[in-house]
Amino acid sequence: MSYKNINEIPAEKFKFVQQDKELHDQKFDTKPVGYFTDAFRRFRKNRSSVIGGVVILFLILFAIFVPIFSKYDVSDRDGYYAYCLPKNDLLVSMGAKFWDGCKVTNVNQQKLDMLEATPGALIEIVEKIEPAKGNKRGGYTYDVRYDSYAEVGYIYKTIMVEEYEAIREYEQANNVQIIHPLIDNEQVVAIAYENDANAWYLTDEKGVAKKNSKGEFQDIYLRDENGKAIDCKYVNNQTQCYVRLLYSEYYKFTNGDYASFLFGADSNGYDILTRLASGARLSLILSVVVSAINLIIGTVIGALEGYYGGMFDLIFGRVKDFIWQIPTVVIFSLFQMYLANKVGPIPSLLFAFVFYGWITTSGTVRAQFYRFKGQEYVMAARTLGAKDGRLIFRHILPNGIGYIITASVLTIPNVIFSEASLTYMGIVNLQSDKITSIGTMLNNGQATLATYPHCVFFPALFIALLLVCFNLFGNGLRDAFNPALRGADE
Repeated sequence: MSYKNINEIPAEKFKFVQQDKELHDQKFDTKPVGYFTDAFRRFRKNRSSVIGGVVILFLILFAIFVPIFSKYDVSDRDGYYAYCLPKNDLLVSMGAKFWDGCKVTNVNQQKLDMLEATPGALIEIVEKIEPAKGNKRGGYTYDVRYDSYAEVGYIYKTIMVEEYEAIREYEQANNVQIIHPLIDNEQVVAIAYENDANAWYLTDEKGVAKKNSKGEFQDIYLRDENGKAIDCKYVNNQTQCYVRLLYSEYYKFTNGDYASFLFGADSNGYDILTRLASGARLSLILSVVVSAINLIIGTVIGALEGYYGGMFDLIFGRVKDFIWQIPTVVIFSLFQMYLANKVGPIPSLLFAFVFYGWITTSGTVRAQFYRFKGQEYVMAARTLGAKDGRLIFRHILPNGIGYIITASVLTIPNVIFSEASLTYMGIVNLQSDKITSIGTMLNNGQATLATYPHCVFFPALFIALLLVCFNLFGNGLRDAFNPALRGADE
């Protein structure tokens, strides 16, 4: 039966749904979502920021663990292997022709002879090139592929008699030859080859090898009266030996393995992989410490500025304006000139960063306090008798913590980039046997960028990845901690 209006419905048709029942608040089936939990959920939806965070984590692990597990120490230096190319032993064992420490270059006949006479140095002759028309010097040139590690060849060295005997025992036990006959310098006719341990063969005045009818090199070894080659000269009252060594085998005898640098070696013979990880560790620690100090100082000053305002805000505002107008390069230069000699370059650099860095953080905190201190919940807390300290740290500061954290995280890449720029320009010197930095490595490698680009490539790649990923990561944090975006459609 249908009714035209509600007044026509009889009263007996109505009944209380919950009559004679006790009503209670129902427990939520879901857990409450906190501020940081909600921010993390929002952050996970930003794929580029997540990828940036993963890459940053990988780079941090690289900086932590590479110096620990590397077979080279940050202070290990071998000038004979300066500028050696990157070498991956796994790829070499698989027969790959890249990342194997080899290089293709153009050489003249003299250099070709030198490579041929050095064990393991010449890999292959890629092409023989005729001289260009009008070239008065004439002579063919060759595109060759050579091993940058084996190119070192032979060296002269004075060793103790005990070490000489140990090498001889090692040679017999392992069927290798480390000590080779000395060269008779009177038979060296090419001026450029005087005192060159690799020039053990007969040449003309230009340094071109004079081979025999079989195409073999003819040695010019120093020999005794019986014609036997001499491989040792005793010096310093028979306590030391002057010898000629095949350096690759001598290196293995000394260190237990052949030299192999995954990222190559720099101009001083340091392992770039280990030095890069050590420099990255220094840059990361410095940037985190600077960010933490700036966070503390900037939060305290910015909170006082924003909460009390008035004359306090005015005075600190002018102080910050004065500091901010001082050129950055001048401050860092003064700190390095007068403070670094007393406390060291790293503490001096730390002080210089803190001298400026807290200003940006204090400005962020100040803006958040001006934003929230007039809200109703703050006024209610003040009405109920809350003191200034409770209002600042319990009611206002937590609401701006997202912006403060984001600003602090973004300080890290700025410090890293600034440190790299200062050391690259030579304003700050962090080069030593014990420490280095990414900017220092870039500065050392810039002179050989065209000939040995690996000295610059790996440090530049590391800092580029670090800065880009930190910016992506910081942007994700900024969006995640912004309460205005909560609930917005992605």
